[in-house]
Amino acid sequence: MIICAGNSETFSFASPMGVGLIETSINLTRLCLFDKPEFLLFVGSAGSYGDHQILDIVESKTAANIELAFLQKKAYTPLENVVSAQIDGVKDVIVNSSNYISTDFALARKFLALGVALENMEFFAVLKVAQEFQIPAGGVFCVTNFCNETAHEDFLTYHEEAKAALQLHVVERMKALLS
Repeated sequence: MIICAGNSETFSFASPMGVGLIETSINLTRLCLFDKPEFLLFVGSAGSYGDHQILDIVESKTAANIELAFLQKKAYTPLENVVSAQIDGVKDVIVNSSNYISTDFALARKFLALGVALENMEFFAVLKVAQEFQIPAGGVFCVTNFCNETAHEDFLTYHEEAKAALQLHVVERMKALLS
């Protein structure tokens, strides 16, 4: 099953689950309880912490939930904050999830030092729910912005083009799988 966030980020081939960690967790859990999918593929936009360029397509099976206060040494968590559906030992792009968008590029660069490359508001919730229900899962993202002071404006500028690129990428990958 292919899923997406919703609101302005929908696709004809994907079921919307909600925006952010909470809506996604609730709606995806409900879906899995009543009609458990064999596989989950999340499709959405992402912000880059600096290594990936605008309109890059990135695939991942690893997500984190690291808040900016952690980077500033002003918070800690007793919870597991990285989840992966990736095969052990295989390097993967880590996508951070938070209900907030990072706008401080200096702090965003600190994510790179931790091995975290992108941010997307929903992906951590997708992988946690998939883990709970033992469903293989992954994500495909198109970069719409850098995590800096113009993040929102850049997101708005590139969002439609990113959605078109994601649609093309998913269709091409599906064709390749079915061939």
